[in-house]
This record gives sequence, structure tokens and C-alpha cells, in this order.
Amino acid sequence: MSGWLSWVTGKRDNKNAARDAIIGLREQLHLINKKEEHLLTKIDEEQRKAKANVTTNKRAAQAALRQKKLYETELDRLAGNRMTLETQVNAIENANMNLETMRAMQRGSAALKHIHQNMYVHYLTRRDIDKVDNTMDSIREQMALSNEISEAISNPIGMGNELDEDELRNELQELEQEELHERLVGADAAPAHSLPTATRTPAAAAAAPQAARTDPDEDEELRALQAELAM
Repeated sequence: MSGWLSWVTGKRDNKNAARDAIIGLREQLHLINKKEEHLLTKIDEEQRKAKANVTTNKRAAQAALRQKKLYETELDRLAGNRMTLETQVNAIENANMNLETMRAMQRGSAALKHIHQNMYVHYLTRRDIDKVDNTMDSIREQMALSNEISEAISNPIGMGNELDEDELRNELQELEQEELHERLVGADAAPAHSLPTATRTPAAAAAAPQAARTDPDEDEELRALQAELAM
């Protein structure tokens, strides 16, 4: 409690300390963000290495995946650190906001107290205060009556505001049927090349293996590219 009072009543150094703490935390958050970006780049690189070597060099692919896991573990640790720092920043900002709010409320309370004391001493007697209370009661009654009249006027008569739930359900079912019909029509209009293999003609089936064959030179170039990526 004494600590809180020292913050409320106290020195400008407290406000500067809060500001300096927030600046330091945000600088550390910036460094963590940079480190996370670097790790994400490394993770992508190891993933590409693993894919490039998965069929030609199993050992290299496993090494790449193992390194990728290490980077991911470090990334998770940094995420935990970042969350802790962000929590601290929010806590300090909220505490500082509460402090400023409390100070403003104290100043407002003192001002009101001063105003009311002066009004009572110089202008108002007990009878005058009773008149103020009666006037406020009358204002509240008139405002309540005005609200009742506004609510009565704002409710139209015979406008059929109630919704027919059955009608809504029927309309929803019609929309569902239309959507299903459009999907079926779209499926019927699919291009012929998307049909399953079982529906192909014998000539097309015979031509498929020939089309699947690759040029030997292309195979040699592919192996050379994989070897280069593995280095």
C-alpha cells in the first residue's frame, strides 16, 4: 500500500522509470522479432535442402530436417520470451494509466470539494439545497415520461413485425437446392481430360505411357541439378 501511495503522491522519477522500462522492453522485442525472421529464413532453407535430397541423399535430407527442428525449437523459445516481454509492457502501461487516472480523480475531487464548500458558505442555505433536490426530482420525472412517450411512438401499429419461421426455413431450403443444382451442373460441364482413367478410350490409354516417358537428357540434367543443390 505504501508503494502505491508513493506512486500516487510522489516523484517525477517514477514516471521516468516507467518510461525507460517500456523503452527497454520494446527494444528487446525488436531484437527478438529480428531473430525470429532470421530463424524463419533458416527453417525454409533446411526444408528446401531436405526436399532436394530426399530421393538422392537420405543422410543429407535427415541432417537438414534435424537442423530444421533445432531452429524451430529456438523459434518457440523466442516466442515465449516475446510473450513475456509483451505482458510486462502491457502491465506497466496499464499501471501508469491507472496512476494518471487516480491523480486526475484526486484533482477532480479536490476541485469539487472546494466548489461545493464555497457554494454552501456564500450562496446556498439548507432550504436552497432542498430546492435543488426537488428540481432534480422533477427533471427526472419529466425525462422518464419523455422516454415512455418516445417508446410508444417508436412501436408501429399493424406493421407485421413478427417473422414467419416456417417461411424462412422454406426459403433457406430453396436456396440450398439451388446451390446443389448449380454444383451438379458445374460437375457435368467438367472438361473431358478430368475424367477418371477408367473412362478413357483404348487409344488414349495406349498413348498415356508414351506421353509419360521422359527424355534421357532431361533425366541427366535433373540429377545434375539435385547434386548441385546437395552441395
